[in-house]
Amino acid sequence: MDVIKLKKLVKAMILSASRRTDIPAFYAEWFMNRIKEGYFYRVNPFNTKQVKKFRLSPDNIDVIVFWTKDAKNFISYLDELDRRGFRYYFQYTLNDYPKLFEPNLDDISERIETFKRLSNKIGKDKVIWRYDPIIISNITPIEYHLEKLDMLANELSNYTNRIIISFVDLYGKVKNRMDKLKQNKGIEIQDITIYSNREKLIDFCNSIKRIALNNNLEIYSCSEEIDLTNIGIEHGKCIDVNLINKLFDLYLPYKKDKNQRKECLCAEAVDLGMYNTCDHRCIYCYANISDKAIINNMAKHDISSPILIGKYDGVVTDGDNKGEQLSMLQKYL
Repeated sequence: MDVIKLKKLVKAMILSASRRTDIPAFYAEWFMNRIKEGYFYRVNPFNTKQVKKFRLSPDNIDVIVFWTKDAKNFISYLDELDRRGFRYYFQYTLNDYPKLFEPNLDDISERIETFKRLSNKIGKDKVIWRYDPIIISNITPIEYHLEKLDMLANELSNYTNRIIISFVDLYGKVKNRMDKLKQNKGIEIQDITIYSNREKLIDFCNSIKRIALNNNLEIYSCSEEIDLTNIGIEHGKCIDVNLINKLFDLYLPYKKDKNQRKECLCAEAVDLGMYNTCDHRCIYCYANISDKAIINNMAKHDISSPILIGKYDGVVTDGDNKGEQLSMLQKYL
């Protein structure tokens, strides 16, 4: 059997670090300790007694996808990841919202410089710019976003090849925060994705597309039900096997992650993060319930523990099966 075909039979092992929290910003030392120890424990967020152990080694992890809003604390560790043979790229969120929406982020100028430093170090094809979520409100109208997008695209055009956009999802806990902003600060949120706003949405997205084209950026949407392909914005995959295979000369097969909503086209991945652990405390975040939960969890963080928050000494099952598949593959090589 052809070697390439055989490699495609081996299940891809992609590590997501992480949709649930900002590992590079807040847990860089813990993550590198896990790399050195060679394993971590993944806790099922819906059943904390279900804990699996995964090996952290380049032969078991095909690629790491980092999600961050501020990588300044992590850049110094990248040389060690390179020495150890890990492959990785970044989904990097860069918005310019008022502090009411993003209370704990550095000034936008500092975050732009960090983005550029990262891109210069690892290459612009490995740093994907996320402008999300887009919140239309009386203090962030469409004109606000177009101005910010134009500024950021001009700044980043030499430091990334791709922009991903999405619109805010008003999950229950997010809506509660927005309702409090309305009550306390008079901030009105408009859902631009509803059908009655469709023409306005299309005009807005056409303007975003023009900004992307003017700056030689590919543009994709993220987990959006609306189809924007007719205006040249394709449905994107943030954990994108096609991109991974191109970047790292791999042959990973695509399998949609069944644990994500149907609109999400990301490939299957193992996430090592935990909810209620991100200290950015963005008002639109789906991964945090409350400030109190974040404070309590971060107080339990132990940089030497196999899990992100606290310790665990119960039953741990083996989450790996790639090693067995590779052993079988070796018989044919």
